[in-house]
Amino acid sequence: MKYYHDITNNFPGGLFKCVCEVSLFDEQPFEHDFFLRISQSFPFMERLTLSNFKSQKYKQHTKSTNDIKDCSIIEYHHLTKLVLLDVNLDYVEQFLDKTKTSFTNNIFLTIKSYLLGKGTNYFTRSELRANCAKVYGLNIFGELKTRKNLNAYFPNVNKIQFSCC
Repeated sequence: MKYYHDITNNFPGGLFKCVCEVSLFDEQPFEHDFFLRISQSFPFMERLTLSNFKSQKYKQHTKSTNDIKDCSIIEYHHLTKLVLLDVNLDYVEQFLDKTKTSFTNNIFLTIKSYLLGKGTNYFTRSELRANCAKVYGLNIFGELKTRKNLNAYFPNVNKIQFSCC
C-alpha cells in the first residue's frame, strides 16, 4: 500500500514502511501527540494532507516555569509535500513552528492565503522562520493581504504559485 487516506484520531498506530502518502481527517481536533504517532507510524511519508477545522485543545508551547510538560519536536524525515487547505489556524502553527515540528527535507507547501497570512502574523513571527526557510515551493490559494516580507520569510522558495478559490 502506497497511501493511507482519511486517518482519524482513532488511528491505533503501527508501522507502515511502504506508505508515502497520508491524509488526515477528523471532526475532533488533532493534538501534538497524534502527529507524533503519525510521524512514527509512517517513517517514509513524503506527502501529508490535513483536513481539520477544530482548534487544538492542548496547544503545545515552549516550556515555561508554569508548564514543564515535555514538548517533543516531531521530525518528518522524508516529507516533501504538505497540504494545509481545510484546516484550523492551529495546524499552521503545529507544522511551521520549529519548537513543534522539524523538516529534514525541503517542503512544497500548499496553503490558503488567509492561513498563511494569519499564521505567520503577516510574515513577522520569528519562531516560524526556520521551517519556512525549508520551504522551496509555495502554492497559495487566494490573494494575500500583503506580500511584504514574503520573500524574506521564505528565502529558498524557487516557485510561488497563486491559485484562485
